[in-house]
Amino acid sequence: MPKVVVITGASSGIGLFTARRLAKKGYKVYGLARREFSDELFECIRADVTDLASVSRALDDIYRRESRIDAVINNAGMGIAGAVEYASPDQIQRIFDTNLTALVKISSVAVKYLKETKGNLINIGSVAGALPIPFQSCYSATKAGVLNFSLALDGEVRRFGVKVTVIQPGDTKTGFTAARVVEGGEADYGGRIGRSIRRMEHDEQNGKSPETVAKAAEKTLKRRKPPLKITVGGQYKLFIGLAKLLPVRLVNYILRKLYA
Repeated sequence: MPKVVVITGASSGIGLFTARRLAKKGYKVYGLARREFSDELFECIRADVTDLASVSRALDDIYRRESRIDAVINNAGMGIAGAVEYASPDQIQRIFDTNLTALVKISSVAVKYLKETKGNLINIGSVAGALPIPFQSCYSATKAGVLNFSLALDGEVRRFGVKVTVIQPGDTKTGFTAARVVEGGEADYGGRIGRSIRRMEHDEQNGKSPETVAKAAEKTLKRRKPPLKITVGGQYKLFIGLAKLLPVRLVNYILRKLYA
């Protein structure tokens, strides 16, 4: 029987590329998204990740139909940029709810299914979780949370055969760039916010294809003992490695020069 994979945020970007790639490779894929969508390669279900009840119903329905769930890929996410002092409380709440709280809640529900199959839980983080970016402080914080939650969860579920992996993409060319919410404060920061965002957008639109992340997810599912953490892209592995060796003050200085 084909392995059953559930992917959140599957209507676009990394989620869509991953769902299509896995479906082509013979996996039975169910893609979740908060809006109605369809794809000829995989099953599409409308479920907002911030509404745990709707995701729980979706997982339960998939389990009843397939009698198994072999992998859950937490991919849904959003971004906000700008000075944190100008970020609205609603936007701060929204990004933490979407990127981190929902991921934790969905993982807590998914574990019971994955214990049966000794399956995979793959959480999509970001290089920004290890190298926090100025004017993306909330986004960086959520992705750091994804990394640490994933590492801690591994300590809880490994004895049951559940394999937890966090995948950290660097700059990736997707619609995420255009969808990013930009807050105010430009006047007070002397044009630094605009320069920072333009740098981010340039790097993203000239970044790697989301197919590279999809390949990393596929390789993770194929490995008997997948790694706890995968950084996509050789240069990003180098950056993170150097950051571990250099003083924190120097790393932050470099990031400030690049993005602030």
